[in-house]
Amino acid sequence: MSCVLCKHGETRPGLVTVTLQRGETTVVLKHVPADVCDNCGEYYLSSEVAGQVMDKAEAAVRSGAEVEIVKFAA
Repeated sequence: MSCVLCKHGETRPGLVTVTLQRGETTVVLKHVPADVCDNCGEYYLSSEVAGQVMDKAEAAVRSGAEVEIVKFAA
């Protein structure tokens, strides 16, 4: 697909690092599967992967973590 952000690149399957922050909690998920723009690096998560990312982030917030870094596992 064409990149929505830069409008010049095409996306290709790859792995990205997703960083989310809510309040005092920062969650970093490494090796998340995504479609990545070959021009600007913008990434797009599928709805399934986005749901998993949000579930992992919510679990970190509930646990009271201040910083959590995890390797994404589908």
